[in-house]
Amino acid sequence: MNEKELFENLCFSPAWQETENEVPYVRQNKDMATLLSELEEIKDYIQEVKEKQWHLANMMRFHQEGFSK
Repeated sequence: MNEKELFENLCFSPAWQETENEVPYVRQNKDMATLLSELEEIKDYIQEVKEKQWHLANMMRFHQEGFSK
């Protein structure tokens, strides 16, 4: 059978697979100011998450102790 007949009969070769157009990894060198700026953004995000976690923990404690009435 040729490839067209295999395709029409829903038979695919074991080597057949769909591939996406993958962009190869390209290293990006950044200057120190950019890296420090990105680090500050990450620190700020972590702080926000910690504050939300603390707030949720307090809400859970109040709910479990019956203060939500």
